Amino acid sequence: MGIVVRAETPGDCRAVAELHIRAWQVAYTGIVPAGILAALDADARTQARLDRLADPEIPFRNLVALDGDTVTGFVCFGPYRAQELDGTPLQPQHGEILAIYVHPDRWGTGVGDALLLAALAALPQPEVRLWALAENHRALRFYARHGLHPDGARATYRPTGSDVDIPELRLTLRREVPA
Repeated sequence: MGIVVRAETPGDCRAVAELHIRAWQVAYTGIVPAGILAALDADARTQARLDRLADPEIPFRNLVALDGDTVTGFVCFGPYRAQELDGTPLQPQHGEILAIYVHPDRWGTGVGDALLLAALAALPQPEVRLWALAENHRALRFYARHGLHPDGARATYRPTGSDVDIPELRLTLRREVPA
């Protein structure tokens, strides 16, 4: 049937939350402490997604990939969140991929490619950034195939409710965008 990418709807939120958790549990084993991965809550993530979709003030877009009626992945993107730089909440001159996850059963099938390409096509900025866990080598290879490479910026990610700091790398794609 092929991969269909479209805007996320409230009816997708539970499936997105569940695949997001499963992707974390597989991709981040050995990177994120097991207790954090085991404690991920689909109900809480579903409600958070519903709340974000309902808030017209949130400047980020969410797309899902479908195989038939099955949600197989999602991407969230928008203006770059730059709090770590100068306190400015957003830098709209840069785009950002905030999250992109595919159900592990669909890794290597083109779902991630379709989602990333759809997000990049929707972002008008000549520079797009994203943050990735430094030890997530599979993701780093995926992003490199699409021209996103480490730009030297580093940070740490602290999972909610933990005292663990996990190294992150910022990746950047610079491109020509028609005016």
